[in-house]
Amino acid sequence: VFSSVSSVLDMSVFKDKFVLEDLIEELKKENTALTFGPLQSNGHISVQGSFPAIKLLRDFLLLKAKSLSEDKNEESKSNQSPKKRQQKHRLTRETNKFVHGAEGEKQVVILDTDIYHYMKHFFSKELLTNTDVVISDVTDGDITTLHLQKARSRPDAGQVLRVKEKIENQSMKLLNSLRKERIYLEGCTRDKKKYRLVCESVKSCYHKVLVVPYDTHIDVIGSSSEVFQFTQEVNK
Repeated sequence: VFSSVSSVLDMSVFKDKFVLEDLIEELKKENTALTFGPLQSNGHISVQGSFPAIKLLRDFLLLKAKSLSEDKNEESKSNQSPKKRQQKHRLTRETNKFVHGAEGEKQVVILDTDIYHYMKHFFSKELLTNTDVVISDVTDGDITTLHLQKARSRPDAGQVLRVKEKIENQSMKLLNSLRKERIYLEGCTRDKKKYRLVCESVKSCYHKVLVVPYDTHIDVIGSSSEVFQFTQEVNK
């Protein structure tokens, strides 16, 4: 088990759209569990922290890089002047959009998909079910994006932001406490169906463990101790 890992990020891909110093400062504020080194002249920066925190940062930056690529494709189709296309924009975080319009306040939250599954299963009523806020989700591999929007008939403009903050706070707590164990079904001695039935049976003894079945594997998500005990029981 790795308690801490180090990584070198190449931030130069963002230099045409963002002021890198501003982007780094924003990342530091939103990822307090990570330690950032100085930004190098070539756009590289070292980051150290827990593996889940590094993974979330990586996934967020990959998503932002993907959105930049899509923006470039749109720009190539437009009639904007070269000067306008080359203009640098100040940082607008993908995870903290704040838009006012006819449809009301909107917010976007980007979560690790495993954490979202866990929150949806165990904290749905507390965090994700709200008559004042409409929440829709889009999952793309390891990343799930939540779109939060104020219900038309509700007057409280700050409710969306409060729900967003509750979701983010809970996700950070789960990030520091959850562990995932993957049980591969390919090549296992038991029949896949029987393996899933065993998991369902054992799950009744571990009320805070989430079991997510797939065609080729089963993901077990929960606290380190319970996930370990769960997998030990299943593999007996």
